[in-house]
Order: sequence, then structure tokens, then C-alpha cells
Amino acid sequence: MNRKFLKFEIDLDFILIAVTTSLKDYRICYLINKYLSFNFVKTDDLAVDIHPGAAPVYFSLYEYNWEASETDFFFIGNKGSDGYLIPEMKKADYFLMIKNYIDDNDLDTLISALNKIPEIVAAVKIDPKKIKSRENLLF
Repeated sequence: MNRKFLKFEIDLDFILIAVTTSLKDYRICYLINKYLSFNFVKTDDLAVDIHPGAAPVYFSLYEYNWEASETDFFFIGNKGSDGYLIPEMKKADYFLMIKNYIDDNDLDTLISALNKIPEIVAAVKIDPKKIKSRENLLF
């Protein structure tokens, strides 16, 4: 009996920035909006099935669209109602996901500006391909 195997590779076409801070999600989004002239808006919480067969875990989610380049920004809480979105990165409090195109210079400027906000301990670019639970970031 011949067997055929299907190779499936997840398309991770986004940039991920881990943000560490002790502030609540609404407060840090307010500061990002203030310092970076963004306009993050709270949307419905992100529901992720982390534990098979159990109820989904909910994570706070904010959205912003940069109309000049049609770049989408998502600010996602790492700690949810019953666990972590990315369990191997428990020290990261939030993730800033950037979908569509962003220029490398704009990205460097964004990370630098995030690190200049006094309440943010660190903002670091993460390679999504190196995260074990990267499926949780697909929505």
C-alpha cells in the first residue's frame, strides 16, 4: 500500500514584536496611541483553542489600520482568561502583530519609538518561525 504524505507549512506573513510592561492593555494602548499617533481600537477578544476539547481561551485584542500603506496592526495580550497565547514566552506581556507591508526603516523607527515609552520595559522583534505555538497567532 502506497502512502502519500502532505507537507503543510504555515504561511507566517507577519512581523511580531514582543512587548514587556506592567500596565493593563487599555493603558499601554493609550500610551502607544499618544506617543506614536496610532489609533488602536478595542475589538472582540481573540478566542483560541489552546486545550483540545476545552473551552477557548480569550485574549485582549486591539486593531489599528495605517491607511497610507494599508498596514494592519494588532495588539494582543499574551496572558488570557486561562493560559498564555505563546506559553514559551511568558515574560512577554503583549504582542504587536504587523500584517501586510511595512518598510524596514519604518519598522526600526516603530521599535525604537516603543522602547522610548517610559512604561515599556522592552519591545523586541521576534521571528514567528522560531515559536513552537505559532498556530495560536493565526486568525
